Amino acid sequence: MDSKQSSELVFTVRRQKPELIAPEKPTPRETKFLSDIDDQEGMRFQIPVIQFYSKNSSMEGKDPVNVIKKAIAETLVFYYPFAGRLREGTGRKLMVDCTGEGIMFVEADADVTLEEFGDELQPPFPCLDELLFDVPHSAGVLNCPLLLIQVTRLICGGFIFSLRLNHTMSDAPGLVQFMTAVGEMARGASAPSVLPVWCRELLNARNPPQVTCTHHEYDEVPDTKDTIIPLDDMVHKSFFFGPSEVSALRRFVPYHLRKCSTFELLTAVLWRCRTMSLKPDPEEEVRILCIVNARSNARFNPPLPTGYYGNAFVFPVAVTTAAKLSKNPLAYALELVKKTKTDVTEEYMKSVADLMVLKGRPHFTVVRTYLVSDVTRAGFREVDFGWGKAVYGGPAKGGVGAIPGVASFYIPFKNKKGENGIVVPICLPGFAMETFIKELDGMLKGDAPLVNSNYAIIKPAL
Repeated sequence: MDSKQSSELVFTVRRQKPELIAPEKPTPRETKFLSDIDDQEGMRFQIPVIQFYSKNSSMEGKDPVNVIKKAIAETLVFYYPFAGRLREGTGRKLMVDCTGEGIMFVEADADVTLEEFGDELQPPFPCLDELLFDVPHSAGVLNCPLLLIQVTRLICGGFIFSLRLNHTMSDAPGLVQFMTAVGEMARGASAPSVLPVWCRELLNARNPPQVTCTHHEYDEVPDTKDTIIPLDDMVHKSFFFGPSEVSALRRFVPYHLRKCSTFELLTAVLWRCRTMSLKPDPEEEVRILCIVNARSNARFNPPLPTGYYGNAFVFPVAVTTAAKLSKNPLAYALELVKKTKTDVTEEYMKSVADLMVLKGRPHFTVVRTYLVSDVTRAGFREVDFGWGKAVYGGPAKGGVGAIPGVASFYIPFKNKKGENGIVVPICLPGFAMETFIKELDGMLKGDAPLVNSNYAIIKPAL
């Protein structure tokens, strides 16, 4: 079972036979419909999360596997749809058949210590396929467990909690809400402090559905030049942006945009560097999709109820040509990103739901597209099963999705110097990763951005 990734660390994981954990008490047998935001094609995949925990002497004699298994069974009484299975109805509508069958659970032991992973835990993780084992026939979207959880004991007394979620069920805040509930039950609570709210009809299409906004994120773009990256040529690497890196990048921001957020700045920089590294045809359209969550959006009236754990985000998009993005100063990309985020209103969200119903729940555009998701405030690291907060908590790798290689996450991270910042896993073909590193290094060192010979024509900003 040994496996080797980019890290030199190799270890063996011994797994017990996978089992199903059902709710501890009987739960309603019913059918619950997902929302029209939940069941779009771009959500129909499994998303991996990983949490690393240190030994805690106050928990001496307690087994994390048993503690967490018991807590999951108790939590599923409240979150019983997770114990069901997805079915598909007319118009590709997804619904949960609340069967109470349970979630998939794997108990494991690894002959490795937490320290051996190094003092900077970040994706890609060695032997990830062993720490989050793909149980055969468990990864389908329909008629399969909606959650797979593996708890792996380490020989130092720490453990790793890995989870795979069917993304149609929840987004990052919704998943953290469930994981937090498991943590609370593990620490002795009799009910979660935030009770789950289903109410998926709040994000359903109107009757009759009417698309009232422009949604270039769902444009049908043919992949005429084979730009969707083959998986076997992918290089995974993480990049850290702490205070000094962010201030170095801010030197490229003109005065009138100086109030831009770190998210907007990083997104503009990464989109530009990534596009230049992939060398698309200068006149080809390129896209950035910025995930914007409705939970914290002041423009929603009334706001979504506390406890809502469905997908509550949309993918607004900025579109330009490769030449314009690469040859213009950073301010050009930054203004596009800033405008994109302001597009998201309550009307925009309803318009997306309506489009899903009218167009058969399409996938967002992936050709020459980069997608970024900010999980810095989702709270993965705060999840506590009794052993304290996670040393690392969050997405297990970048590039995940129904179409691999398109997405990056912004993950909160503390480096070995003790600086708080953001780590971003990037997934690129080998040839492009080298160029990407050069482009990014050039900006971090304050150089003029490297001029790529592919882009001879400077176009004026839109």
